[in-house]
Amino acid sequence: MKRKVIFDCDPGHDDAIALLMAFASTRLDILAVTVTGGNQTLAKTLNNAKRVLSFAGVECLIAAGCDKPLFRELEVAPEVHGDSGLDGPVLPESNLPVDDRHAVEVMRDLLDQATEPITLVATGPLTNVGLLLSTYPHVKSKIDLIAIMGGSVVGGNWTPGAEFNIMVDPEAAHIVFHSGIHIAMAGLDVTHRAMVTKQDTERIRSLNKKVPVMVAELLDFFALFHHTMGFDATPLHDPVTIAYLIDPSIITTKEYYVDIDVDGEFTLGATVADQLGSMNQPANTTVMLDIDREKFVDMIVDLVNTYE
Repeated sequence: MKRKVIFDCDPGHDDAIALLMAFASTRLDILAVTVTGGNQTLAKTLNNAKRVLSFAGVECLIAAGCDKPLFRELEVAPEVHGDSGLDGPVLPESNLPVDDRHAVEVMRDLLDQATEPITLVATGPLTNVGLLLSTYPHVKSKIDLIAIMGGSVVGGNWTPGAEFNIMVDPEAAHIVFHSGIHIAMAGLDVTHRAMVTKQDTERIRSLNKKVPVMVAELLDFFALFHHTMGFDATPLHDPVTIAYLIDPSIITTKEYYVDIDVDGEFTLGATVADQLGSMNQPANTTVMLDIDREKFVDMIVDLVNTYE
């Protein structure tokens, strides 16, 4: 039976590839794509989601959510993703419709109607998900897992202590991690091992079809920032969440209690994993720590090859 998924994202190069993987997988049933501000403004991330899905011939329920964090101003990442949030490939504008409802209302309605558990995937700031759980707590019983890209056990990539997605809206992340719903966390510990090399990109390009070539062009641009940061290959963050749902056997995990620092001077947005057990709290998070890189790349190649 397919796992039913609501995919919340902020495309973003790696979000775009994760979306393509999710819709191509025979193990996932994507009920809706909801969008938040994050890598770029909401107007841009929504446009990017529409353009990628339309280019790939995917039609689905799409809804726009929060344009800023719950209590803070939005911080975006043009140095990583470009001014559009999806610089690189030339993608035509899309006429895919956007639902009139707010993304949180779409999530609520789908969960209220669900007759079996739904998994939430969140590859951007957790604003939409945090708002959903705080506004409509009754839906928690319908959610079996929240799979996120965000955080890390040790260190950050936007500040010394915090990963970008959590740092953008730490209060929303705090709500999610205290929701009582189990979390699968693909943080920097694993995503910095999910490396795509130039040779891998050329392998995708050599499939010589429209969507794989576009994916290779996304990887070309995404690699530019990471090369300036000293990476020999490109960490492909967001697709790790989808890889985990499709085949968790390729990922090494450990159970931890994880909390969010919401007021630290130097550690705001840090995901604090209790490795020592000193907080005396039951584990609330499956933390991904390592990945079989070759199988991960093979999965990407196989899934994007299903498109024209």
